[in-house]
Amino acid sequence: MQHVPRSGLHPVDETDLRARLDTLSLEQKAALLTGADIWHVPGCPEIGLAPMLLSDGPNGVRGLHFNDERDPALLLPNLAALAATWDPAVLREAGEILGEEARRKGVHVLLGPTVNIQRVLDGGRNFENFSEDPLLTAHLAIAYVDGVQSRGVAACVKHFVANDSETERSTYDAEVDERTLREVYLAPFEATVAAKVATVMSAYNAVRGQTMTENGPLNNGVLKGEWAFDGVVLSDWSAARTTEAAALGGLDLVMPGPVGPWGTALVAAVKEGRVPEETVDDKVLRILRLAARVGALDAATPDRTSAVPAPPAEVRPALRALTARSFVLLKNDGILPLRPEHLRRIALIGPAAVAPAHQGGGSASLNSATLSRPVEALRAALPAGTELTVHRGTRSRINLEPLAAETTLDPVTGRPGGQLEFLDGEGRVLLTQHRHSYSLSWIGFPGSPALPPGTAALRLRTVLKAPSPGRHTFSLSGTGWLRLTLDGQVVLSTESASRGGVEDMLRPPTDQRVDVDLDGTDVAVQLFLDVDLGETEVEFAALTLGHELSPLTEDDEFAAAVQAAREADVVVLMVGTSDEIESETFDRPTLSLHGRQDELATAVIDANPNTVVAVNASSPVLMPWAEGAKALLWTFFGGQEYGDAVADVLLGHAEPAGRLTMTFPQAAEDAPVPDAVPVDGHLAYTEGLLVGYRGYDAAGTEPLYPFGHGLGYTSWEFVSATVAEDDRTASARGEDILVTVRIRNVGERRGRQVVQVYADRVDGDERAPMRQLAGFATVELDAGAEADVEVRITARALSRHTGAGWELPDARRVLRIGPSSRELSLTVSC
Repeated sequence: MQHVPRSGLHPVDETDLRARLDTLSLEQKAALLTGADIWHVPGCPEIGLAPMLLSDGPNGVRGLHFNDERDPALLLPNLAALAATWDPAVLREAGEILGEEARRKGVHVLLGPTVNIQRVLDGGRNFENFSEDPLLTAHLAIAYVDGVQSRGVAACVKHFVANDSETERSTYDAEVDERTLREVYLAPFEATVAAKVATVMSAYNAVRGQTMTENGPLNNGVLKGEWAFDGVVLSDWSAARTTEAAALGGLDLVMPGPVGPWGTALVAAVKEGRVPEETVDDKVLRILRLAARVGALDAATPDRTSAVPAPPAEVRPALRALTARSFVLLKNDGILPLRPEHLRRIALIGPAAVAPAHQGGGSASLNSATLSRPVEALRAALPAGTELTVHRGTRSRINLEPLAAETTLDPVTGRPGGQLEFLDGEGRVLLTQHRHSYSLSWIGFPGSPALPPGTAALRLRTVLKAPSPGRHTFSLSGTGWLRLTLDGQVVLSTESASRGGVEDMLRPPTDQRVDVDLDGTDVAVQLFLDVDLGETEVEFAALTLGHELSPLTEDDEFAAAVQAAREADVVVLMVGTSDEIESETFDRPTLSLHGRQDELATAVIDANPNTVVAVNASSPVLMPWAEGAKALLWTFFGGQEYGDAVADVLLGHAEPAGRLTMTFPQAAEDAPVPDAVPVDGHLAYTEGLLVGYRGYDAAGTEPLYPFGHGLGYTSWEFVSATVAEDDRTASARGEDILVTVRIRNVGERRGRQVVQVYADRVDGDERAPMRQLAGFATVELDAGAEADVEVRITARALSRHTGAGWELPDARRVLRIGPSSRELSLTVSC
């Protein structure tokens, strides 16, 4: 567990930075502290400073373009999935892949990882966070940062701090006591800062009455002071709202730009004595330091963008392996892995089989050049003699899927897709584009317009080629007034409320639908959007044309799936959530699966007890049918290689080696923190240290599946655990402890196990959890093999924060060891 940074960031000459700074006027300095546009930090040719490009992550590198399929990116499993490996080596590999991808796209700063805590079960952004545990989050985040920065790209940990839910995130005030803040929510930030992360993103919310972009005690006192962070603190997009308070409160860079609360207002504040010029100088030095680290400080530096125009295909096997390794086998009554040579018919059922969620929603979303689906992957992987029947059964999404570009032709180019035209108020064409997607959106800020100047309307034209005869459903969603015509006839016209602001921009709009009978001949399709950008600081335009052929009613489709289950030797049922349900800007309204998925699961299991259920979701859902399933596989949002990874795991070509990083409840009311709804703008962290599994332990509540749980495809015996005699007093001296755990693979195949060590609380410390994770290590062994696994326990992991500082209790500690937080068969003391 020791961390040895392998940073590829360039060394910094502080004397040189100061010399460059001294040549700048106040106006020039202030100009460097607000974004040049949505994604760029300004350059300054006079001192050799090139513009720096920032990009969302954290599960890919989007680059310059928001939701543009013409600029595809690698799509990795979301962070919650990667974290389930409990393996820093996996996170480091993922970071290296992302670092290379950032270089390919010319990106200097990757906006990730997210190190907020999975505090509430319904947190909309849980898929983008590592874990409910701060120690696990910290170790994995360090490895991710190390991987990214090893490629000369700066990582950005976010969102500093207590942005652990989405409801009213721009305005809520997190009320959290000092010990809880230090031990739980600040801990991953402190660890990554110690590991030399280059940038930190400030959150929208307030903590203890002060908005985080203005929170001097945390930004200046803790982050830059106590932790000696020498990098850049940048705002979340549009989070900076003031001139003087933000400047004095520790913020260094306002994003986006060029319009913002600083600029000339900051110059005036300095000249009037409200902000010391030394404060501005410190911010500029941090910008220059970042530029030096990523190779953007010297105008002679070659263009960092590679010559590769698309994501490299050779990385796909690595992503496929990472995805499979993240899956968690929650339950298995011997049915997995499947043995297709013994099966005549397999029924593949469920919405996630044919239209899975590959990623969550919000700023982390991006366009991948390829998306693997379980239905095609299983068909390709099964032997010729095995029959695979496929039935969706019901829907998991709220809106229809976008029209498939492969079924259409651009009337101008003849290529799959459509012709998009930007029109002015007189209907004149300002710009045309060929687009291969029917879900399009644009984002802009003052000075960085979303659309070509003068755009009043959008027109998307295509030809639906020889659609299957029958009833087709079309849908529209977007911003402004939308109209759909088929062969020149208006079939649907609808108005969406004007939208604006970061919150609305990332919230998926609800679609409006119409059923149309088609006879199988080509159909000319036109979609119109009268642009309404609103009057907010964020300009946002969006349109989506959804489509579905509906040969069966919903009830008939449901019944057909159940009948297929009844006739099969084995069923693979795939249910889940989507990027409409797990997304930035809002928390989930319920832990239940959307629509009739629970009803479908119950009916299918009743029809065929040999049912494997795979859940395509990243945050816990209620599973009232779990007891009846023969096997239960948790697959997260698996990125672009998701379908192939599902096939690999189901057929035993890869082991589902993940372990839960969030506790799964039996009922919603079992959650230690019931929700994250602010009251009069205040969000009280009343549970204190008892977040996640710690809260279940304190309440004596039995979870459905505990933190750390996962079975894999083999069996294990935890034989013994020892602490060296010299180590028994090491913690009292502030030194690390090494716990040696003897473990044996007693199953029939090679497998991976995570050795978890938990520390019992010290007597008398009633606020502390009953026990908490103190260390962990992964091991991979052949069948019948055994090994000694060393788990390093740091003094910090056994310490507590008194409010005045860290204290290592002067008492013997009991350490418990096992494969999960509720299965701890070995005990040692130190």
